[in-house]
Amino acid sequence: MNLAMRVSLFVATALFTSVIASAHETGGDHPHDHDTPPSVLTTRSAAKVIAPTVAEDGFQFIVYGDRTGGVPAGLKVLEQAVADTNLLDPDLVMTVGDLIQGYNESPEWLEQADEYKQIMNRLKMRWFPVAGNHDIYWRGKTPAPPGHHESNYENHFGPLWYSFRHKNAGFIVLYSDEGDPTTNLKAFNAGALQQMSQRQLDFLDQALKDLSGQDHVFVFLHHPRWIGGGYTGSNWNTVHQRLADAGNVSAVFAGHIHKMRYDGVKDGIEYYALATTGGHIPGDTPIPGAGHLHHFNVVTVRPKRITVSSLPVGAVFDPKQFTPEFLKEIELTQSIRPKQRSEDVMLSFDGSATGEVKLELKNSAGHPVELTMLLSRESLESQWSSTLDHQHVTLQSGETKTVEFLLRRGSNTDVGNSTPAVTLAKRYLGENVAVDLPETEYPIGLQLSEVPADFFDPSTNRSLVVSDESSAIAIRDDAFELPAGPFTIETWIKPTRQDGFDAIIAKTQSSDYAFFSDHGIVQFDVHLGGRYVSAISPDALPLNQWSHLAGVYDGNNVVLYINGKRVASKPAKGKRKPNRLPLFLGADPDQGGNPTRSFVGQLDEFRLSTGVRYGDDFTPVKRHEPDASTVLLHHFDRTVGPFLLDHSASAANGLLGKTSRLVPVQ
Repeated sequence: MNLAMRVSLFVATALFTSVIASAHETGGDHPHDHDTPPSVLTTRSAAKVIAPTVAEDGFQFIVYGDRTGGVPAGLKVLEQAVADTNLLDPDLVMTVGDLIQGYNESPEWLEQADEYKQIMNRLKMRWFPVAGNHDIYWRGKTPAPPGHHESNYENHFGPLWYSFRHKNAGFIVLYSDEGDPTTNLKAFNAGALQQMSQRQLDFLDQALKDLSGQDHVFVFLHHPRWIGGGYTGSNWNTVHQRLADAGNVSAVFAGHIHKMRYDGVKDGIEYYALATTGGHIPGDTPIPGAGHLHHFNVVTVRPKRITVSSLPVGAVFDPKQFTPEFLKEIELTQSIRPKQRSEDVMLSFDGSATGEVKLELKNSAGHPVELTMLLSRESLESQWSSTLDHQHVTLQSGETKTVEFLLRRGSNTDVGNSTPAVTLAKRYLGENVAVDLPETEYPIGLQLSEVPADFFDPSTNRSLVVSDESSAIAIRDDAFELPAGPFTIETWIKPTRQDGFDAIIAKTQSSDYAFFSDHGIVQFDVHLGGRYVSAISPDALPLNQWSHLAGVYDGNNVVLYINGKRVASKPAKGKRKPNRLPLFLGADPDQGGNPTRSFVGQLDEFRLSTGVRYGDDFTPVKRHEPDASTVLLHHFDRTVGPFLLDHSASAANGLLGKTSRLVPVQ
């Protein structure tokens, strides 16, 4: 279960359990006898009047599903269910049978019974057993004694059938595995073996009579015989008629089928089958939406109604655990990210690649963290393969480990836009809680090897379409070097929307340089002498038209040219402050180096140069060629895999975003 679901379930639980568990009386013996309910106190006189609460008796109890199967994992689930229940603090806990694995002889049976009771006895409230087939059926080298394990069960758990009262409700436990006492056969798939004996029916009559004055009666058994199928031929109709005639039976709860099922209301009685509370889940995969999960039912009982809800095991949180220290631990766990300690994998022009990857993982949290690492789905779809296959790593507090694996790709030019990446799942193991954090993807360093010399020969003229941050192109800071002193930055731009403060080309974060658009008003920013110096155009760029932008820092001034005309100039002195963030084409880096504040439109022919290219008005050219001053040059015409190639000596290839598109220039 991911963290978002766990938090939402915690909130839902908190809201649910805020419903009263006992009456809040303000005086007298009967809360319903108050002539005047307590008013809502306020010092505000003009506000809407809020109705006071209605005092009403009520209590809650919890029902556990089957525990069999999933050993020993099922015991861990049961332990968590007990911890959850103690936080909810109901009046009592009921079960629906199959408490232990069973199907054995007495020595092993007794050991399993003790193990189960040790866990259940951690409950702060009383719990009540129900016998299931796993608890009763004998299997072993010796013949089954009469009744199989019935005597063991009654000696160590309690009666096979019984009833009791609690507040305004009655509880009846029935036994659905009597079988044939004459032949000693027991089974749950033959009608002749699924009869409730006259002796048990007589008890039921006596219990219903004893509980006739209660507002509600609840019935519990293991096999949901009302569902038909393999239970056809049982005498459940006789049992049901007795329950209906009593007039105050509100619900019947059973288990066995290991999936949730609600059969509606029959003669005023609701019929529920629970899934599991530690038992085996069909298909070995929880599907909560299909009722295949570990859960328990919470029943709220009021004088005239009941409500039943289900909570997945592990969905209940203690709000006292969310201390500043605990939250810091979760933050440190979330900050675990692989650090690549190997060279970038080299991608050939034909799409093939082979490389050894070493990723270092360090746990700075104060408790252990379980990590699961695998190649991302998108990488697999792009035909990457790896020796990394659901690698499991446990990091103790302060521990560092290195994961090594091979990464390969066959020759196929259809590489796609994304770089190969690993998916990392993290699980924080606290003293009393385990927290699953959302999966996160981390890219593996990838570089493009040499491309043919004729790759940059003029072809179809294309441009980059920028629609959001994920379509911007990133150029790594360590891939190129812009020396201190004068420089020139230029590009062609075709905005299609101008309704915010957007980044056209940027490498800023209280440092470096950028083209920004403020509702179409372009500004060229350079961080010099501890502050930004901005040359700002007087007019907005036209929409849906190509315009050429050039920004020049000549050592004394920051100058902005639009379509070759000088439109703004600001005096500027001082040293340019650099940063280690990527240069984004179409966006601006945040502090973490992620794209933000993208503009919407198209870019073409981006060039970054040392020195002053333009000192006077000029006529912009449609396509640039590299020269000795060129630091970066991107034509936006062709790509190889996730790379937009750089036509300069830097070979600083841009990394495409997931939604980057190149389209013919129009």
